[in-house]
Amino acid sequence: MAGRPITPAEEQYLETIFWLEESGLPLTAANVMRARRVSPPAVHEMIRRLERDGYVTRGGDKVLAFTERGAAHAAAQVRRHRLVERFLSDVLDMPWDEVHESADRLAHALTPELEERMRAAIGDATTCPHGHPIDPGERVEGVPLADVAVGARVEIVRFENEAEDVLRYVKAAGLEPGLEGTVAEQGEAVVVACALGSRHVVSASVAETVAVIADPSPPARVALPARLLLNEGGYGR
Repeated sequence: MAGRPITPAEEQYLETIFWLEESGLPLTAANVMRARRVSPPAVHEMIRRLERDGYVTRGGDKVLAFTERGAAHAAAQVRRHRLVERFLSDVLDMPWDEVHESADRLAHALTPELEERMRAAIGDATTCPHGHPIDPGERVEGVPLADVAVGARVEIVRFENEAEDVLRYVKAAGLEPGLEGTVAEQGEAVVVACALGSRHVVSASVAETVAVIADPSPPARVALPARLLLNEGGYGR
């Protein structure tokens, strides 16, 4: 029923599927389950609802695809979510490692008028505080920090994993989008050395989800699906 009002839960899942597509990950129920940290029955029930309401289709191989309506709705919801994150961080001075979950709740209630005012308030910012483009389709491609060779120059582009526990971890390590440095160590931990002697250490698993521009650059690849988690909770638990 295409006229059925969309629910916040459906919008959450559309965001997740959009994010999987944007990241280059297969649009499968298994990847949705990993991203949302929910049980298989909950994911399959939600996918059935999204199919019923005309937002996604499933092929014979069980891979999901957006309908035209679903793609437009997902992109608009992602834009609102990232806009709210930037507004909370830049205008309300909320720590950037704490805005993701709040934006999850607020973005669903955003009116076009409030969205326009928030857009004006953030000025010329083009990304959320974690480096994702506010306007989908303007994503800067990067490579996982975990792949970059010792001695290479890097600039952090974004944090693919927006779970707040991970964001707190990378912030405590001193990483943020735009930071530039040199990879000093690779192994169980990755060390980025910056000007004035600062050194930023993250685990190899977290480095998998830190997208960077590197010189010299390793081959591009998608980060590991099991490590790309959007939040700490989610529907269906």
